[in-house]
Amino acid sequence: MTSSTNPRAVNLRQFAKQVKDNKSKLRRFLTKIENVRPRGLDQLTPVIEQQVWAEVDCLTCANCCKKMSPTFNKKDLERISAYLGMSVEAFKEKWLYYDKKDGDWMNVKQPCQFLDKQTNMCSIYEVRPADCAGFPHLTKKKMADYIHVHKQNIEYCPATYKMVEKLKATLPLK
Repeated sequence: MTSSTNPRAVNLRQFAKQVKDNKSKLRRFLTKIENVRPRGLDQLTPVIEQQVWAEVDCLTCANCCKKMSPTFNKKDLERISAYLGMSVEAFKEKWLYYDKKDGDWMNVKQPCQFLDKQTNMCSIYEVRPADCAGFPHLTKKKMADYIHVHKQNIEYCPATYKMVEKLKATLPLK
């Protein structure tokens, strides 16, 4: 699907260039938000989030599924393995590894084994991990308390990138 047929389509090459050119500036801006905690931020983010989703079509991107791994909690493991008709242990052995540093179960490979590369759709969408269901976490918690996640996600997610750009244009932080 091209951007001429879908104005919300994501051009990953263009996005990668934008990230390369602006990542450090946007991260510094996010650090200012952490430190200053501007008034009205939590009321502003849902408004900007609506604008972002009017501009971004995740199914033309799927960069999160291509470049990142969700964490799988105990409920995710039970739900997904049952859906796939396998034991939790067999599921972990086939597709996951345990990250001792963070104490998380993660995908062994990327892109995600459940990503259909033709459609950019998740083959286990109905039972996907909670981490995937909430991604990109634009308004999941109080914005200032969730900046560390946005600092990471601007590199992978065009929606997060646009959200931070719009916040930067809207908030007069020195």
